[in-house]
Amino acid sequence: MDENQHVERKVRVFVVDDHELFRQGVTMILNRDLDIQVVGEAENGKIAVEQCQQLQPDVVLMDINMPVMDGLEATRQIKRLNPSIRILILTVSDTEEALFEAVKAGASGYVLKNASPSLVIESVKRVSTGEPVIPGNLAMQIISEFSEPSERPTRRGVDQLTDRELEVLRQLSTGATNKDIANTLYISENTVRNHVRNILEKLHLSNRVQAAAYAMREGYTLENGGGAAH
Repeated sequence: MDENQHVERKVRVFVVDDHELFRQGVTMILNRDLDIQVVGEAENGKIAVEQCQQLQPDVVLMDINMPVMDGLEATRQIKRLNPSIRILILTVSDTEEALFEAVKAGASGYVLKNASPSLVIESVKRVSTGEPVIPGNLAMQIISEFSEPSERPTRRGVDQLTDRELEVLRQLSTGATNKDIANTLYISENTVRNHVRNILEKLHLSNRVQAAAYAMREGYTLENGGGAAH
């Protein structure tokens, strides 16, 4: 019984890369961890989109450059069809323009292909809990671009935020991690995760980077302390 319960708590991961050897290597690394289970693999984005609808993994490790359908389009389609699935981009370089676009499309961050096995495992686990894996410089670049006027969530959603959620939203505007927010507000990381999840639901946003951008655009920042609704 205990063993079955442990299996149920595993993070279900789907690996997407057009190089079979690399795919198998990543799968082997992930399956060594007792808290992770690789539930499938795909060699291109088209297969990944189809398989993810059936398997409903928690996290997708997604390559960018692939035949048939690249990782950018696959990320868009998977997030549109399955908003709860977290996507972690596999990339050879953190300067790729497509990487920036993928995070804007809803990916939760990225891991370099030459990263250590322990970092890949840690990144998968962080992403599975809703924590982004985006270095500060890229996060702020994305937040800045998102902050430009665009299609906005309804003001009604903002009005539904509690005072504590507004505090968390202001912290998000700085690109702060869950740990940073927890330390600043003297609450647990688990409580922060719950607040972030509520914020995303109420504002109809797909990830915390979008929430941070929304906070900046609408004036919910630490600098002014208030917000357009107050």
